[in-house]
Amino acid sequence: MDQTTSTAPPCGSGANHWARVGAALVGVAIVMGAWAAHGLDRAITPLYEGITKTVAGQTVPGVTKYIGDFKTAAEYQLGQGLGLMLIGLLLAHRPQQTLRMGAWCILMGTLIFSGSLYGLVLTGITRLGAITPIGGVLLIVGWALVASGASTGRK
Repeated sequence: MDQTTSTAPPCGSGANHWARVGAALVGVAIVMGAWAAHGLDRAITPLYEGITKTVAGQTVPGVTKYIGDFKTAAEYQLGQGLGLMLIGLLLAHRPQQTLRMGAWCILMGTLIFSGSLYGLVLTGITRLGAITPIGGVLLIVGWALVASGASTGRK
């Protein structure tokens, strides 16, 4: 087949691409969640020893609060990874630019949201929390684009 007449989607936008990316995010999220449940406390205790935080009106040890943040990052990453896998399936049947843009926003949002929380917890650099909402906004935009793309018949 002539390379110039190929109808394949551009690199990084096909259904298989998003299924693989989503699966990779899920796999890493499982590892991070397992670490949070079985050993993260030993790794971060020196960073937060003697620090307390207020969570939902209760004072808790800093380690407890930050393990919760780490678990939140893993949970969001897991959910978005599963979502990207589903978007890959949707793209196989409805290859739309809006869906692709949504998938990119979700990927970038996940990397920023979860990545900033992982970084904050592991380094103690609390300023990283200032960029976490940027990831959240990208996730919202991404899912709005996916909703729009899934409900229209345009490519």
